[in-house]
Amino acid sequence: MAPRINDMPTLTAERVRLTARIPERLRETLEQAAELQGATLNQFVVQSAFAEAQRVLERETLIHLSQRDAQKVFGLLAHPPKPNRELKAAVKAGRTLLRA
Repeated sequence: MAPRINDMPTLTAERVRLTARIPERLRETLEQAAELQGATLNQFVVQSAFAEAQRVLERETLIHLSQRDAQKVFGLLAHPPKPNRELKAAVKAGRTLLRA
């Protein structure tokens, strides 16, 4: 089972090392920000990277619908339209491919 987007690893989880070579000025900026938040540089970098990873995963894996669009989708699921000629042809072609 894949981890959920919001699952932060626990302290007892297996740990691996992640290293990065960065310019000195970037390190200084990260250290300053970490200090302002009362965190070590490592804690700050890991927490910031994890938060950004969550945002990317949510943006790329979740579909957001307006209330109107969601109602339309649920309506179509509850009362699907009758298959048209193109859908029937696609089903037939798919069955033919599966038999081959």
